[in-house]
Formats: sequence, C-alpha cells, structure tokens
Amino acid sequence: MRGLLGFQRLRLKVWGRCTLLLVLCWAAGCLLGSAFLFLVHRSLFSERCTDEKSHRILARLCLDYSKGALTGDLCEDLCVAQKLVYKQCLYYDRGKKVIQADWKGQPVILKSKKEIFSSYQRLRLLDEMETQDVPETELLLMVALEVKNVLGLELSNTTMGPLWTRKRSLHWKAQVASMWSLLQQEEYIYFSLLQDFSKHVLRVIGSCGHFYAVEYLTAGNAWHKTIFPLEDAIGLSFTGTKSKVKAITDIALSFLDMVNHFDNDFSHRLHLCDIKPENFAIRNDLTVVAIDVDMAFFEPKMRDILEQNCTEDEDCNFFDCFSKCDLRIRKCGAERANNNLQVICDKIFRHWFSPNFRRPTISFPLQLQLQKAVHECAKPGPKDLTQHQQMSLHSLSELYHLLQASQRELQKADGLPGENHW
Repeated sequence: MRGLLGFQRLRLKVWGRCTLLLVLCWAAGCLLGSAFLFLVHRSLFSERCTDEKSHRILARLCLDYSKGALTGDLCEDLCVAQKLVYKQCLYYDRGKKVIQADWKGQPVILKSKKEIFSSYQRLRLLDEMETQDVPETELLLMVALEVKNVLGLELSNTTMGPLWTRKRSLHWKAQVASMWSLLQQEEYIYFSLLQDFSKHVLRVIGSCGHFYAVEYLTAGNAWHKTIFPLEDAIGLSFTGTKSKVKAITDIALSFLDMVNHFDNDFSHRLHLCDIKPENFAIRNDLTVVAIDVDMAFFEPKMRDILEQNCTEDEDCNFFDCFSKCDLRIRKCGAERANNNLQVICDKIFRHWFSPNFRRPTISFPLQLQLQKAVHECAKPGPKDLTQHQQMSLHSLSELYHLLQASQRELQKADGLPGENHW
C-alpha cells in the first residue's frame, strides 16, 4: 500500500514538472513568435518608409537633375539651394512615395507614383528627333491624347495650360521628359487641371522631374473623435465644445458643397471610389479638400470601369462605386448605382451625427432630425436609378437645410455654458 502511494506521489510530481515545462515552453514559443512577427512587420512595413531610403530616392532624383535628364521649377531649391528640405516619409507602397518636406519655412508634400524617373514610360519622340524641332501643336496633341488615355476626357488646347510649359529653355528635352513622367500620374493631372476651378482639391506648388509638390494639410483619421484634429488644423480656439460642434457643422456643409460641386460643375460628373477620412483634409477656413484622388474618375472612365461581366451584383462593386448586374446579359450596368453623397453619409456623417454624440448646444429635436436624415441618406437606394437620383437630391437639400438650422442655433447659443461631450 505504501509502495502504491509512493508511486502515485512520484507520478504526480513528474506530471507536475512536465506540465510546468510545457507551460514554460509554450510561453517561450509565444515570446519568440511575437518577436519574429514584430521583426517581420518592421521589415515589411516600417523599413519600407525610412529616412534612409527617402534620402536615397531624393539623391537619385538630384543626380538625374545634375546630368540634365530631368528638370522642374523646384529642382534648384531641392538639389542646389537647399530651400526644399526633407522632413519625413509619410507613405511608401509599391513604389508610390509620399514625403513631407519644408519649403521656404512652409510644410509641403512631395509625391510620385514611382520612385525612379527611369521607371516611367519614355516618350519615343525624344529619341526620334530633336525636341526643339517638334511643333508645339504636335506636343499639345500628345498631351491631350495622354490625358484622354488616363482620365477618359477630351481637352482643348486652351484647357491644358496647367499641364504644359510653353516657354522653351536650353533644357527643353528634359522639360518634355519630366512633363511626360508627370502626365502618367492621374493625381497630378487631376490636381493641375482642377486647382483653378475647385477649392476642394490640393494646390500644386511645383515639380522636379517625376516628383510634384502640393500644399500640406491636416488629413482626417477614422479613429479621431472629431475625424479631423481641429486643434492641429485650426488652432487652440477650437478646443471648446461649442467651437468643435460649430466646426463640425461647417465641415459637414463643406462636404455637401464638394458633393454638389463634383456632381454638377464639370463637363462630366467626378466619382470618388475610395471615400474615407484619411483621403480628405481641411484648410484653416474649414474647407474640405480631397487629398488622395487615385480612385477618382470622371463619368466616361467610370462607365468603362463598371461595365464588366458579372453573375451577381457583388461582381459590379468597384471599391465604393457600385453598379447592378443585368443577369439577362451577365453584364454590369455602366451607370453607377450609388453616389458620392451616399458613401460620405455612410462613412463620415454617421460618425458625427449618431446617438452616441449628443450636442448640448443644438436642440434635441434637431439632433434627431439630423440623425434620421443621415441614416436615410446612407441607405442603399432603389434599383430604379432615376428614382435613386431624385432621393439623393432630396437628401442633399434636407441635409443642407438641417445643418444651416444647426448653424443658426449655435449662433444663438453663443455665450451660454455647455458641457464637454467630446
């Protein structure tokens, strides 16, 4: 009996030690696995957007400039005078580079779809003849054809002023090569063409080779309570509750202005297919600006993208731009079934006008009306596209009316104490 009890105690002791050993091995494995994943994550993501790599890319750009391969109105400031100074890398993915820099004391953003100048398709004309001998009408025709290829738009010679430098210099060949690399970047074309007609797109400051500089603005963030960090963008005067509510109301109205503007003020409707807070920013006057238009398309290009083969409606979804599948011919409709307003209501306005955020400076009935209007605006529309368009126009008008009513209530509430719910 004693032998049996002793054996059981020994077995329990061995089992306990084995269990402890297994737990320790499991914990060590978890730590090693976490360390490995951390290193992999750093190598795959963080190290791709390093200062070292950014400096190397800009040094290559300046080397090409010194060799006369490229040029631009910012090359001298970047490569010689040091008036355009690198600050940090903001984004790098599959060659697309976004860099923050300081230009004469002002923050700017440098962008390029590809990191190396030679990665862009070269204009054959540069190899076939001396560029000085090429008639300007022929160059303008090539620019127009490239814009049509990229955007699906046909432009007249008078419209292409922002895309074309008419003044010929000693480095004319480098000018044409640089221009051609910029014309292969959709965002550059959008910003350059629209900046004189729209306050809702970034202003292009200048370029050097395939890199172009745009104004620096504070972008939105889905995790921020107010989406846009108002203190950074506007100043400390917007730290109070009333100020924040007023700012958000003004920003929401600017979003509606942008929707109306993109729908009606160009020769073709401009569709935004990647709507999220990070792709918008605000200026000091609270104007909303589209800062990432890689997925923006005018109507002709949008129709080409949507008109694909399908077996169900889900096959006709292109990011935030949806179409309907015609099962009789197994083809997606060329007309977009949703619209910019509907997606903005769903992805941005819902965050501001939800029951979770009460605004003591706006009457409760008006808050409820706003919540209901945003909910209705964000809902998928009917299959009849004409009816859907009419409902969207009604939503746009109703939201304008309710937000302007909110502005009036906030003006009346000036000077009254309020709680901080943000």
